[in-house]
Amino acid sequence: MFELIVWSGAALSLAGLVGLIWCILRVNKARKAGLTDDELRAVVQGVLPWNLGSLFLSVLGLMMVIMGISLG
Repeated sequence: MFELIVWSGAALSLAGLVGLIWCILRVNKARKAGLTDDELRAVVQGVLPWNLGSLFLSVLGLMMVIMGISLG
């Protein structure tokens, strides 16, 4: 039972990490595109909810891993 919690938490954390990497690459691509300040700000504001969601997913996964290890 607890092994399942650990592995699902690891998968969740990995999905969050992939989301964070996507956010970094998206903003870096926008920076290199030579956009104006307003356009760059719009891109960053669009990526911000995805960034926070990915961070939440990663933290939730890490909490599941810690819980599964400590209870198992």
